[in-house]
Amino acid sequence: MGNAARYEIHAVRYGHFERRSNENFLGGDTHDVPMPLDYFVWAIVGEQRTFIVDTGFDKPTGDKRGRSVIRPVDEGLAAIGIDHTAVSDVIISHMHYDHCGNHHLFPNATFHLQDAEMEFATGRCMCHHAMNHPFEVEDVTTMVRRVYNKKVCFHDPESEIAPGITLHKVGGHSRGLQVVRVETDNGAVVIASDAAHFYANMEREKPFPVFDRLSDVILGVERMRKLASSPAHIVPGHDPLVLKRFARSNQNVEDIVALAHPLG
Repeated sequence: MGNAARYEIHAVRYGHFERRSNENFLGGDTHDVPMPLDYFVWAIVGEQRTFIVDTGFDKPTGDKRGRSVIRPVDEGLAAIGIDHTAVSDVIISHMHYDHCGNHHLFPNATFHLQDAEMEFATGRCMCHHAMNHPFEVEDVTTMVRRVYNKKVCFHDPESEIAPGITLHKVGGHSRGLQVVRVETDNGAVVIASDAAHFYANMEREKPFPVFDRLSDVILGVERMRKLASSPAHIVPGHDPLVLKRFARSNQNVEDIVALAHPLG
């Protein structure tokens, strides 16, 4: 990867949910204190192309599930100069409702997805509420339509989709969950999405308690540590601390940060 392109990465917060720490760790937490979830999409911006990682949920879906939309995804992207209708590539880490909605915002994009995730989201496991409740059936059926319209590119298990951007299947939280490794001027950043919800899930070695296979969650963290330039280069999927550890992308917008520019 010595000649890889370099990218800017932006974490764009679009949603929020109040939650207790006891709910965020397998086996609970000794101190049951407030520990909310933030919801992000990520933009990988290069000189030639822009890639969006995950597409979030809209207000009706948030209302149904008791989650707040802080800023619609399209408005968040516009705040850093991205026209969502012009995006050509969307990477879907996994197909849970908070990562795979808003398909209409990206009419011209090819979606990058792991074979295993599509198989999981459309297979026998979805006959059971315990496994299908994080999915929205309309998002899944829309993805199927994209397949038939030749607008999905499948990967298994690792791919380089552009110089300096690689996809890596880790599974765990969902059967075909993939993480994204991106070369930046500050080293290799791994967008973990839900391979780790919080920094604390990794630092305390206590996984988030929603998963398909626990061993893959644990091994996925090990894999990310090898892919990233340092533990600080692994960006969890739902941690409000992300907004405190990196500099703002736009000084006028408090909830969008540039992941190549850590604070302190």
